Amino acid sequence: MAPNGLCPSIKNILLLDSEGKRVAVKYYSDDWPTNSSKLAFEKFVFTKAVKTNARTEAEITLLENNIVVYKFVQDLHFFVTGGDDENELTLSSVLQGFFDAVTLLLRSNVDKSEALENLDLILLCLDEIVDGGIILETNGPLIAEKVTSHNMDADAPLSEQTLTQAWATARDTFTRTLLT
Repeated sequence: MAPNGLCPSIKNILLLDSEGKRVAVKYYSDDWPTNSSKLAFEKFVFTKAVKTNARTEAEITLLENNIVVYKFVQDLHFFVTGGDDENELTLSSVLQGFFDAVTLLLRSNVDKSEALENLDLILLCLDEIVDGGIILETNGPLIAEKVTSHNMDADAPLSEQTLTQAWATARDTFTRTLLT
């Protein structure tokens, strides 16, 4: 649980490839203080989970006093870890939100090469889901929308910008015309 015991918390979110190597990972707990301990945990979780068939639905397991919820898609393996006192359904909803957001951001082409090409979006996705171990959002489409709104550039057509971004673009254009 979170330090105050009121909010559910996440210890880490892992996105590994079919060999157990990192694609994107984020740790929110001091349970693994060194990089080598993090890599050892990732290898341990991967070797235990790869023996299962978590392709259609998420699987839940208890490893080293941690609840791990995971799901596999093509050559990517999604993991969410919480303490042994966390609610499995909460962890599962975080996993599903992460998976849904990544699926939307990668346009349903969820594989390692596409994930690496869009690693910035996946890392932003992790930031939108959890902050400091506290769950912020589990709705996949909403997470994907927030991530894509961060990436919108000022040169995009006004129809593809949010109202705030369109207003900022109009203000900048107006300021430039006054200065010239």
